[in-house]
Amino acid sequence: MAFSFGASNGRGNGLGRRRYGASTGTLSEMNVVPLVDVVLVLLIVFMLTAHVMEFGMEINVPQVKEVRESAEDLPVINITRDALISLNEKPVNINDLPNELARRFHNSKSVYVRPDRDAKYDSIAQVLSKLNEAKIPNIRLVAKPQDAAARRR
Repeated sequence: MAFSFGASNGRGNGLGRRRYGASTGTLSEMNVVPLVDVVLVLLIVFMLTAHVMEFGMEINVPQVKEVRESAEDLPVINITRDALISLNEKPVNINDLPNELARRFHNSKSVYVRPDRDAKYDSIAQVLSKLNEAKIPNIRLVAKPQDAAARRR
């Protein structure tokens, strides 16, 4: 955008011509209005989305409705809140867990992990890591089924 200084008839005090050199006296300046508009729009977007970027998330583990009964003896690893590990109700050391699974359940393709609701995540993660090292193909977590009264609601 250009601005002109001085009178249009050429009879001014001459400030425009002396300062800017040309007889028309044009001055080029950067227009910052679009820049300010973009910055304000970005500020509004960040203000609106800032509450979404909170750290931490509340997760409620769901209860399942479907329950299948089985007469087959499946490997179930129980983890108590005190980090005690048992394989089908018999205590087992976490380091012996892969050997016990191979000895008691020869060709088992899946293992069920049933942690206590108040068990620490560290003990659950250690068991899952040990099962992963043993190359167990299917590791399944057990959830508590809903009772019949809760299903009708």
